Amino acid sequence: MENNVIIQQSQQWMMDGHVESNLSNLMALWFDQIDDINWIGIYWLKNNALLVGPFQGKPACSPLFLNRGVCATAITQKRMQIVNDVHAFKGHIACDSASRSELVTLIKSNGKTIGVLDIDSPCPNRFDETTINLFVTLTDLLNTYLSKETYFPLIR
Repeated sequence: MENNVIIQQSQQWMMDGHVESNLSNLMALWFDQIDDINWIGIYWLKNNALLVGPFQGKPACSPLFLNRGVCATAITQKRMQIVNDVHAFKGHIACDSASRSELVTLIKSNGKTIGVLDIDSPCPNRFDETTINLFVTLTDLLNTYLSKETYFPLIR
C-alpha cells in the first residue's frame, strides 16, 4: 500500500471514537499494510517503566524497565532510535528472536513523553529513509491525536 494511503487511513482512525479501540486498529492497520514488520506496538511510560499497550505480533515483554533495551534508550535519550542490527545493540531485549532491526519513536501528549511506538522487523537494515519518514509522520499524527484526548487509564 502507498504511504499516503496508509497516512489517510490512519487519520480516519483518529477522527473520533474510543481511544484504545482506535489505537488497536491503527496497530493492526500498520502491521498489515507495512511490509517486513513482525511486531508493532505502543509502550506507555508509567512509574519509570514501559507497559505494553495496543500491539500486533507475538506476545510482548512487559514491563520494560528504563535501564536496558532500545525502547528505554529512546526514553532516556529523548530521541528516536534506529537499530539496523539488534544483535549488535548492547542490552537489546529479544521478545521475538526473529527480530533483526528496530525503530522506536517517542509518543507525546501536549509535549510530554508518554510512551513509545516500537517497530520490529525480521530483516536487518529494514528501516530506510522512506520508512523512517513514514513512521515519523504517523507518530506526529498520533501525538496530535493523543494531545486532544483525555482518557488514558494505563498512563494516568
